[in-house]
Amino acid sequence: MKQYGGVIKPKTKRAKRFLDNRAPKLTENIKNAMIMKGGNTSMTVTQALKDIYALKKPSAVLYKKKNITRPFEDSTSLEFFSKKTDSSLFLFGSHNKKRPNNLIFGRLFDFHVLDMIELGIEKYNSLSDIKSSKCPEGTKPMLVFAGDAFDHDNDHKRLKSLLTDFFRGPVVPSVRLAGLEHVLHFTALEGKIYMRSYRSLLKKSGCRTPRIELEEIGPSFDFILRRTHLASDDLYKTAHKQPKALKPKKKKNISHDTFGTKFGRLHMQKQDLAKLQTRKMKGLRKRRGPAAAAVVAGETSPKATEGE
Repeated sequence: MKQYGGVIKPKTKRAKRFLDNRAPKLTENIKNAMIMKGGNTSMTVTQALKDIYALKKPSAVLYKKKNITRPFEDSTSLEFFSKKTDSSLFLFGSHNKKRPNNLIFGRLFDFHVLDMIELGIEKYNSLSDIKSSKCPEGTKPMLVFAGDAFDHDNDHKRLKSLLTDFFRGPVVPSVRLAGLEHVLHFTALEGKIYMRSYRSLLKKSGCRTPRIELEEIGPSFDFILRRTHLASDDLYKTAHKQPKALKPKKKKNISHDTFGTKFGRLHMQKQDLAKLQTRKMKGLRKRRGPAAAAVVAGETSPKATEGE
């Protein structure tokens, strides 16, 4: 591939396919995540990164080597690896005396850091600590957020959006009932965020609707919110902008009430009632001439006039 004036021109068909895959599309690719550790990590952080990688597979890349970088001070290294691996999500783990057992969730827009939130691990149980059968790799999870902070606090709102973007998985047109087996539950309570992972079990209930039980499969985290780097409202709005081709076309004069009933409004021209077509019958037929006027006055009848 050669670059002329900022435009990369492919020389082979393979390079053209590679560039077409990276080019903007109406339907974007599945978001990949980079999972990496910093220059200094603990066993807790290392195992936590492996467990989150297991939840995110196959749409994730796990870097085993250490990366000496500080995302909040300098994010050029993250942006470089993002462009190299075509990833728009990242998870960075580090550990130091000031901020022990640290995880940074973040996402990028146009290969530049959009927002990132730092969470500290206070309590952690890994996948291997909880002895139970796990969900298959690549299972699309159901996300549940509990707590008023996710609806009212700005930092928690953005954290909810970030976690949804990170764990949502691929967009699918339909889901079968047996495929709804993985639940990720996030609870915001008293300044902490609790993350739990469950497997839903469909039990017999005596009717067609099964009875559902939740079995914890791990990992489980108790997080505390630390630093945040949030995008401005204008940049955040630009990142959520949709192409015109994807926006649903608005239908005029159609509305719905609170119960979902559909109403339509019709616009008609003013009608001339004199030209309105009514039912045809003999009694309504118009008569012409003096004979018709005489009939209206009641002086004579049409048959008597014809006889004379």
